[in-house]
Amino acid sequence: MSKTMEDSIKRWTVKRKTALVIEIIQGKTTVSEASRSYDLTPSEIEGWVDDATRGMENSLRANPLGIPRRTVYYKPVKAAPKVDLIAPCFVGAFFANFEARRR
Repeated sequence: MSKTMEDSIKRWTVKRKTALVIEIIQGKTTVSEASRSYDLTPSEIEGWVDDATRGMENSLRANPLGIPRRTVYYKPVKAAPKVDLIAPCFVGAFFANFEARRR
């Protein structure tokens, strides 16, 4: 087994399970060796390996299961107030000046 793994593990944390599963996947140890070394049942270790495999497959999906797609919420925009670009009093003077220049 790995030199980083302790021989007398009382509690199997996620990090310890992950380390053991990685060793099994990499071929450094087998399920039967690990079950004998750590006094675990082979079905328990195989369950960890299966869970890890499913988790890896799901995380590599384009749209992982169990994770909602991002939802874009649009904030409604109020209608822009009407604005006269040219004040009505200047419209007559503008067109008169425009006609004068046009001639």
